[in-house]
Amino acid sequence: MSFARVRALVVVGLLAVVALVIVIVAVVRDTQGSGANARGCPEGWPLADLSLRTYKDVKINILNGTNEPGLASSVGDDFRNRKFQVKKEGNAAHFDGVALLRFGPKGVGSAHLLRAFFLNNAERDYDPKRQDDTVDVVLGDSFQQLATTTEVNQSLGDLGAPVAPEGSCPMPVEDK
Repeated sequence: MSFARVRALVVVGLLAVVALVIVIVAVVRDTQGSGANARGCPEGWPLADLSLRTYKDVKINILNGTNEPGLASSVGDDFRNRKFQVKKEGNAAHFDGVALLRFGPKGVGSAHLLRAFFLNNAERDYDPKRQDDTVDVVLGDSFQQLATTTEVNQSLGDLGAPVAPEGSCPMPVEDK
């Protein structure tokens, strides 16, 4: 073997050793995980439950944000007929849109499902401090009726999978 070939092999070997040392040092000194909990979520961020529940497992409060008397009661009956758990009905501050969905980290998946009943026209109001899994549905002046089953299925297809709201992390499947 010639001297040039031996010298080339020594240089390549040294480069490989140096590269290995740099990789080991980088892995040992890695700080990407600092400031995060065991799930890789920043400290203090709530875990959002993104699971789509069956209708019978979704808890809702129906609130009338219009001047039409009895709207919360009639829409509450519509949701009950579809097997939702309607916890309460009442009035809310005036709302101009179709509907407003208020929910916390435990209600993200339920709110996602409920958006389909308003053909994706419901506004969302996420409260990271809310502790329950109930979704408040505020009916607005632009509300006409709930979507049919076919329309709900099409809307769910258009919406795709639920996404964790800003300032929250998706809840791992094993925590559910």
